[in-house]
Amino acid sequence: MSYRSTSGATMRVVRPSAENVTVSPNATMTGHASPSRGSAELSTWHVVMEAGSAGPEHLVSREQVWTVTAGALDVTCAGRTERVSAGQILILPPDVLRQVRAAEGSQAYVAMRADGVVEVPGTEGTRVLPWAA
Repeated sequence: MSYRSTSGATMRVVRPSAENVTVSPNATMTGHASPSRGSAELSTWHVVMEAGSAGPEHLVSREQVWTVTAGALDVTCAGRTERVSAGQILILPPDVLRQVRAAEGSQAYVAMRADGVVEVPGTEGTRVLPWAA
């Protein structure tokens, strides 16, 4: 087995803090790994959604992997809706219209390439997810 050394690379420990929490009308996101917290390639965050809440329809430029840890989410992607329950993993493709709804109080961890941006139909341009930046 061979080992590679990356010059200048260092291990980082991220401690959740209030400054990494974003509260929106539909969810609370706590940022974990991201470029602003030392990750070069990935962003990860924790999502908490109250029962009945729903995010806007949107597109994300990168694949996302959702690990649902509590409750259940109804996710519509490219016109197809699936219920994703605690213990299940959801893989969302890039650049496809999606919407996430909380069928009940839910929590999930999300992973995505760090350079992903979001587009919301009916609004101009793209935006960076603040909890993933």
